[in-house]
Amino acid sequence: MKTSIRNKLEQISDRYHEITALLADPEVQSDNNRFRELSREYAQVEQVSRSFGQYMAAEQELRSAEQMLSDPEMAELAEDACADARHTLQQLEPELQRLLLPQDPNDARNVFLEIRAGTGGAEAALFAGDLLRMYLRYAELRRWQTETISQSVGEQGGYKEVIVRIVGQGVFSRLKFESGAHRVQRVPETESQGRIHTSACTVAILPEAEAVDGYDINPGDLRIDTYRSSG
Repeated sequence: MKTSIRNKLEQISDRYHEITALLADPEVQSDNNRFRELSREYAQVEQVSRSFGQYMAAEQELRSAEQMLSDPEMAELAEDACADARHTLQQLEPELQRLLLPQDPNDARNVFLEIRAGTGGAEAALFAGDLLRMYLRYAELRRWQTETISQSVGEQGGYKEVIVRIVGQGVFSRLKFESGAHRVQRVPETESQGRIHTSACTVAILPEAEAVDGYDINPGDLRIDTYRSSG
């Protein structure tokens, strides 16, 4: 691993431990804004720090195993341990480099998933239902929470439009590239003559806006007009 990358990872790891201590501080916990900012930063550095910790542990295992190679009785076991440690290092190094890439500031946010049936009539609504089930199943596998905000059911099933809120870790980073048109070519359930139809739906992934505690309004910015009815 390059020295520059290792130095960066060490800085992030130090910051991770610093934030962990700060989040346990009652003074920080009483300051909602600071606690929220630190929690957001914690989520950004946690995975990097944990993966770097695994990388350093694998390095230590490799050094220990290499020292055992000179012992004839332990040589075979040491070779296996060296191979396992090298394999772990080979897997973790590109992962750490990926984690160091600049992140989208919205990656950690929850999302609103919007699915709208497009061309295809009733079959498009059925396709929208299939897409929704796919996303809900994926959310279940990721242990995300889902909440249906609104829905318009199709005449023969499925949805003309459905909006779902998805809450969890890194939701937007996982789903943001799903936005756009989705198309299917198949013999629909509504087709009695076996002809292939093309149907389309549009999917939008919208990051949830941050909550705002309150607004400070300067009284000098207000204009109050009073009117009386005549007659």
